[in-house]
Amino acid sequence: MGTSEDATIEVDRRFCGPPQSGNGGYVSGRLAAHVKATADEPAVAVRLFAPPPLESPLVVRIEGEGASLFADGPSGTDGEAVKVAAARAVSLDLTPPPAPTFDEAVSAAKAFRGYEEHVFPGCFVCGPDRSEGDGLRIFPGAMDKGDVFAAPWVPDASLARSGSTRVASEFLWAALDCPGAFSFPQPEGKVILLGEMQVEIQGEIETLEPCVLTSWVIQHEGRKHFTGSAIYNSSGQACGVAQGLWIEIDPDAVPRS
Repeated sequence: MGTSEDATIEVDRRFCGPPQSGNGGYVSGRLAAHVKATADEPAVAVRLFAPPPLESPLVVRIEGEGASLFADGPSGTDGEAVKVAAARAVSLDLTPPPAPTFDEAVSAAKAFRGYEEHVFPGCFVCGPDRSEGDGLRIFPGAMDKGDVFAAPWVPDASLARSGSTRVASEFLWAALDCPGAFSFPQPEGKVILLGEMQVEIQGEIETLEPCVLTSWVIQHEGRKHFTGSAIYNSSGQACGVAQGLWIEIDPDAVPRS
């Protein structure tokens, strides 16, 4: 398969992470929909190269067995396209912890550090400034032993895919994104941004269904942090798992307005 233009997508401002760019998990999920997973590689990995712009056409190009996402270049670059992200099918070997109960997740979420201080309080997924029915309001806090974090989540009806009551896959990707960022302490003087997500969707989630998210640390390598996250339905079944790569950057590198 060669390289071809497949589709154009646009990220609504509702789905921001930092104030001026799309939430990494949501955008990754939109791009992942253009990659066909297989029995041998049932997960999709999305690497982010640049902040996904909001309310601007983004071009998806199918490249071999993968897909890439491009934005128009900034003014002064003769219109050269900027590669925002690339996706490919992968095999993901990740075993999530047992599912906490919904009540246990509610209790853990009371310790969400973002209530006191949050780098991006307007984030679609984890921003406490977002209202019910607008943001996902996923607020992970440490469980009793401290090595697993958990949050409750009841998906809003607006998150259903067209013609269904089930949550669209891009919102499952979004839900699996931010919990990883809260599974380790905020690095002093730095901002952490998603560099890559590897996600395997294993089941369906209904809107208005009481769900639980978990997250945990896999390893740290300098300014890189690898985390796991999982989403469970109301029966405690893991319906999706993710491995996240988080990268420390200087705060001044993130546009705020």
